[in-house]
Amino acid sequence: MKAIQLTDQDNPRSLELQDVPTPELQDGEVLVKVIATGVNRADLVQAEGKYPAPKGESEIIGLECAGIIEDPGTTGRAKGEEVGCLLAGGGYAECVAVPEGQLMPKPANLTLTELAGVVEVACTVWSNLGMLAGAHEPHANGSPKKVLIHGGSGGIGSFAIQLCKALGCEVATTAGSAEKLEYCKELGADIAINYKEQDFADELKGWADVILDVVGGPYLEPNVKALALDGQIIVIALQGGAKGEISLGRMMPRRQSLHATTLRARPRPMKAEIVASTIEHVWPLLESGEVKPTITATFPLADAAKAHDQMDSGSNTGKIVLEVADA
Repeated sequence: MKAIQLTDQDNPRSLELQDVPTPELQDGEVLVKVIATGVNRADLVQAEGKYPAPKGESEIIGLECAGIIEDPGTTGRAKGEEVGCLLAGGGYAECVAVPEGQLMPKPANLTLTELAGVVEVACTVWSNLGMLAGAHEPHANGSPKKVLIHGGSGGIGSFAIQLCKALGCEVATTAGSAEKLEYCKELGADIAINYKEQDFADELKGWADVILDVVGGPYLEPNVKALALDGQIIVIALQGGAKGEISLGRMMPRRQSLHATTLRARPRPMKAEIVASTIEHVWPLLESGEVKPTITATFPLADAAKAHDQMDSGSNTGKIVLEVADA
């Protein structure tokens, strides 16, 4: 099969389509013919040599895809079934081996290209805001949870805004331009803050029950300032750096908590649990149209470097998808 390979370890854009061995199935895996694969910021970090695949997983870049089961292996699944796939690696290829527990059914109203841009963000957002933080559960007095989503115009943020609104939350978000703020409002954000011109911590002092953060270290202290009593900060990326200062003395009397999570490195049984819960709670919202894919750019697989350039530029909103084959 053909797959994207990094041909120069010193050049993260040296992404070329080359011949590689087709994956050999292990027990409990299916072989999926990839139709489209989502691009995530973690892919760029892997190409820079800073985010290797977990031990035993494919070293090919790509954390999500959608396609058609080519070989069901020992699973009992049907050849020809259309599926979305949560991956630890391998998506930038014509075929990928996927554990059965990480397969997701294709909603009837989505194309496989749209599904390819939903899988990883849906599992990430739901596992953190739903399963961990319980953002969908109102307060004891019946009032909705208030959620602050940093980077609201990106792939994660675009999905998180929609999901939180569909679950009845109040949503604030940050973005870096008027155009991106307007995009966030169109997705349902109640409060949109330009982080280049406003101090979100002052604007939202003590407001947020849950904060979904992709910046990391530099935002630790301002996040605490924006957090309400019993609030939770969930850090899922480190775009601003891994180190920062935080006032435990401010957090303790306010019963606040800090979580740092990642999806890729989790063991397969835990991923299967997240996939099952995401299908149960999020897939009906996709099928009803309450939450929609936000794909704003597509590229052929061979143009993976161009897709990475666009993501790195910060100009895009929503998701970028690589198209691998015709459905």
